[in-house]
Amino acid sequence: MTAPLIIAVPAKGRLQENADSFFARAGLRLVKSRGVRDYRGAIEGMDGVEIAYLSASEITSQLAQGAAHMGVTGEDLVREMIPDADTRVILLDGLGFGYANVVVAVPQAWIDVRSMADLDDVATAFRLRHNRKMRVATKYVNLTRGFFARNGIADYRIVESLGATEGAPAAGTAELIVDITTTGNTLAANALKIIDDGTMLRSQANLVASRKADWSTGTLDTARMILDRIAGQDRARAFREMRTRFKGCDERLLEQARERFGIVTPFGGPTSSGMLTLHCPPSQVFALADFLRDKGAQAISVSEIDYVFTQDNPLFEKLKAGL
Repeated sequence: MTAPLIIAVPAKGRLQENADSFFARAGLRLVKSRGVRDYRGAIEGMDGVEIAYLSASEITSQLAQGAAHMGVTGEDLVREMIPDADTRVILLDGLGFGYANVVVAVPQAWIDVRSMADLDDVATAFRLRHNRKMRVATKYVNLTRGFFARNGIADYRIVESLGATEGAPAAGTAELIVDITTTGNTLAANALKIIDDGTMLRSQANLVASRKADWSTGTLDTARMILDRIAGQDRARAFREMRTRFKGCDERLLEQARERFGIVTPFGGPTSSGMLTLHCPPSQVFALADFLRDKGAQAISVSEIDYVFTQDNPLFEKLKAGL
C-alpha cells in the first residue's frame, strides 16, 4: 500500500480555523472521522492524504525532518527553527493570514535611537560604560544573531525569553527586545518603540513543502491534485468575471483595457456576435464598467469566480523544481 501524503496543520485556535477555511475555499474539506479531539484527519473525498494536527512549532520540526510532506506554519518559525531553511523546505504559497513582523524594539526613552546604526553606537557606549554587553530578550535567537550580524552589531548578548518578552526591559532583565508583533500596540503599552529599520522579517502563514520527505510518484500525484485546486482558487480570487456584448469591441479597445485595468481575456477576443468575457482585478471593476459603457456596452454582468484552471500549475511546478 502506498504511503499517504501527510499534511500538517495547526491543531487549535485561530490558525486552525484559518487553515480549515483556506483548504475549504479550494474545495478541500478537512475532516476528523473519529471526532474533534482526534489529532489525525483526512480530506473529504480524497484518498491517499493524512492530515496531522500539530502545534505550529511541531509542524515546522516535522517539515524539517521530512516526517510531513507539506504543512501550514509561519515563515517566522521556518526561518528561526530550520538552519539553512531554503535547502530543507520550499515556501510554496503565502496564505493571507497569520500576519506578523519580527522586530527590534527599544525603550521609548531612547530618543536618539532610531536606526540599527544608532543602536550599534549605543551598544558600544553601553559596553564601555557598564563593562558588559547589552542584553536582548527574544525567542528568536537565530533570526536575531543573523540580523544583528548583517547590521554589524556585536556588543550584545541574548537572553532567551520564556514568557512575555515585551516586559523584559521594564523588569530589568534586558535592555531591548526582538519580538513578533502585529499592530505594535503591546509594544507601545510597554513603553517600547520599533526601530525604523528594525523589521527583520514580515511573516505570514505559508504552505510549506519538505525537501526531506519521501516524495514517491503517488505522493507527487496527490500533491499535484491538491495544488491544482489551490492554484485554481488563487487565480479566481484575483479576478471578477465581467461579461458584455457590443459591436464596438475590437482588439484595440481590449489592448486599452489591458493597459488601464489589468484585464485578462481567458477565452480570447469577442465572438462574432460581440459577446466578450473578461477577468478583471476586483479593484478595477467599476472603472472598467464605466469604460466599457462609454465605448457602447449596454449591459455588463459581474460575478465572482470559484476556480480558474489552466494548463500550468505554478505551485506544483515550484514544488517539483525544489525537490
